[in-house]
Amino acid sequence: MRDAYHESLRSLRADLVQMTGLVRAAMDDATQALLDADAGTAEGVIEADTRIDQLQMLVEEASYELLARQQPVASDLRVIITAVRISADLERMGDLAVHVAEVTRRRYPNCAVPSLVRATVTRMAAAASLMTTQLERVLSDDDVTVALRLETADDDVDAELRQIFVALLSPEWTYGVEGAVDVTLVGRYLERYADHTVSAARRIVYLVTGSWPARAVN
Repeated sequence: MRDAYHESLRSLRADLVQMTGLVRAAMDDATQALLDADAGTAEGVIEADTRIDQLQMLVEEASYELLARQQPVASDLRVIITAVRISADLERMGDLAVHVAEVTRRRYPNCAVPSLVRATVTRMAAAASLMTTQLERVLSDDDVTVALRLETADDDVDAELRQIFVALLSPEWTYGVEGAVDVTLVGRYLERYADHTVSAARRIVYLVTGSWPARAVN
């Protein structure tokens, strides 16, 4: 019975790692579709979000069953509660990838990212992808050092978002209100995606150490 219980706990972790890989692929595809004005890839991101949602529900249901049947305490209880909270972060990250894909679909066949901010959006997307890769390592290995480094990576994403706002307010912005809205939304989606990555990593720090990192959890 206890072997099955601990196997269920390991399964929760494996599902979270799988979700993280799917989320990373979703945002990678969504941002590439955005930059390439590729409606087909954008549609694929939107359709694939169902799998992320299914995994999130699977993690929740398995967690609640463990709580009800095993009445875990101490570290095991932290594992289960953390799994539920991280699955919610990951599900929201998948939704944000969908939102980016929807911008592509709405503006097709035009590209929603003007040349003035293309490099900035590209850097934001690359940073978000790397952060998700690092989160996958954190979830797999309980690597607290990597988890804490995600704070700095998130600061870099925030700095790129500020550069988007600088571009929007500059005399060089000639792409109208609709273009400004789209770029602002995309920047915000990527910034929130990075925030959820950090939130999930902080929860692993709490799981491993029993204490929250210095910054408050979102």
